[in-house]
Amino acid sequence: MNRKLIRPNLAELKDKLGIPGKPAAGEALTPAPSPVGPGGEPNPAANPSAPTAPQGMGSPRRRIAPPEQTNAESFYYLKQMQSKTPMVVVLQDDEKIRGVIEWYDKHCLKINRIKEPNVLVPKHNIKYIYKQEEEPRIRRARAPKKEDIPPQELEVPVFD
Repeated sequence: MNRKLIRPNLAELKDKLGIPGKPAAGEALTPAPSPVGPGGEPNPAANPSAPTAPQGMGSPRRRIAPPEQTNAESFYYLKQMQSKTPMVVVLQDDEKIRGVIEWYDKHCLKINRIKEPNVLVPKHNIKYIYKQEEEPRIRRARAPKKEDIPPQELEVPVFD
């Protein structure tokens, strides 16, 4: 039995898909467009990455997607752990936990507190974190001093 292997002609497939093939021996090559147009202006067809380049001339380079993990969170926690910065952790229910971050992992923080037990806080329960030194100071209403009381108006005779 004689079996013949049938192979598609690649030149025909390239023509159907619109992919230019290698020129035959008798065909002439198309010259590259000149970088300067007839009026002395830059020719957008010469630069395929130009924003006004015509379609089919190639596209500008695609931007690379940002990395999924930037390690900014790890860097911040490590910096605060090494300097033993007093931190305030505000939970979802607005409860504040004050202490120093001892360690962290993907899901939780361990906070060392003074005169209170240490706490393991799940990250999903944290609303935000800030340094204790950045905590807004609450001003108490103080009694006015004698100097702050405006003097009573006195009638002073004016002499000419």
